[in-house]
Amino acid sequence: MNINSGIAKTYILSNRKLTAVGILGVLLGMSVYIFMNSLLVGFDKSSNKSIFRVNSHITVYKDDEISKELPKEKNKFFLIVNPTVVPNQNTIENPQLVMKTISQHSDVVEVSPQVMSSVFYNNGRTQIPGNAFGVVPEEANRMYHIESFMVEGDFNRLASNPNGIIIGSGIAEKMNVFLNDNINITSSKGVNRTFKVMGIFKTNNSVVDKSKSYVNIAASQQMLKEGNAYITEIHVNVKDQEKAEDIAAQLSKITGYKAEGWKSANETFMAANKMRKIIITFVSLTILLIAGFGIYNILNMTVSQKINDIAILKAMGFKGKDVVRIFVTQAVSIGVIGVMGGVLMSTIMITLLKKVYLGGDIGYFPIDYEPTKYAQGIFIGLFITFFAGYIPAKKAAKVDPVEIFRK
Repeated sequence: MNINSGIAKTYILSNRKLTAVGILGVLLGMSVYIFMNSLLVGFDKSSNKSIFRVNSHITVYKDDEISKELPKEKNKFFLIVNPTVVPNQNTIENPQLVMKTISQHSDVVEVSPQVMSSVFYNNGRTQIPGNAFGVVPEEANRMYHIESFMVEGDFNRLASNPNGIIIGSGIAEKMNVFLNDNINITSSKGVNRTFKVMGIFKTNNSVVDKSKSYVNIAASQQMLKEGNAYITEIHVNVKDQEKAEDIAAQLSKITGYKAEGWKSANETFMAANKMRKIIITFVSLTILLIAGFGIYNILNMTVSQKINDIAILKAMGFKGKDVVRIFVTQAVSIGVIGVMGGVLMSTIMITLLKKVYLGGDIGYFPIDYEPTKYAQGIFIGLFITFFAGYIPAKKAAKVDPVEIFRK
């Protein structure tokens, strides 16, 4: 093994230009793979953070019922030609029992009721449509961390003021209202009520900021002319957000109500996210494969140049497996140096990009050091370089020294 390693070292140093090219290829491939995949993880975390500002992991609600075909009788057929939504009040019956049942699930960490009311925000002649969400302030804050994107006021003040409201920055701008101002709201049931602005939030989602507001759940029930048992939705957060769809299916069976996971509620976003993952993974792996082909070509060229040396080695008693070890050692050495350089370069790139301030709610560029991606990159890089060296090494091991000497 010492002799084999010594010969491999000689080949590496004797072809310094080719060795440098091979190392550079692996270095660039590794750095791009780690950098792009860390960037992908950062984008996912940032996007999910944005989604969970206005959405829970699971939403439980009473789904619309569609009119069904009437029962068939003897020699008679009853058929509804145009099925429609059956008029029904989409409220959850006995919500306290439903919430208690949901809370008992081992994966559930937070449960919060909600009452959504379609409203018009009025200020003088200015009127814009939107949605007022009745919440229990403490629970909603724990679930969505609303206080983290408040730009004015304090969300906790809502709990102590039954006539308080927290509005989006877009509403505040359009209605020309400020902190501690009054704003008039008309509900879909025709109830007109004046609220005091206790705070203004900004999610950087223009649709949400221009339409959404938070009020106490009792105020929302009153605007809909309903009692304190009226609940339209129950929002649920779980330990692992990636398991939300499976847990939603379980909660649907347990409660008898529709339970929808956050991925199902954001299918367009998830499709775009999936496409982004495929593109980035494909590009980064392609670059690593190109680096592997570079090493393959270098070693293939080395085998051609050193064919006489290989014949002499085999004539001296070296076996085929010794020749394989020589060239695989050469390939892995190039791979290790390239991988180390790639790890260093990707770390530098991530460090520099982390310091770039984008502004808004995103803040600094959404990228971080991802140990899993580093480990994946190192494994894939060494795996590719190993086989890039093994293939030409097997070719070299089959060299017949007698034929070479005759030539």
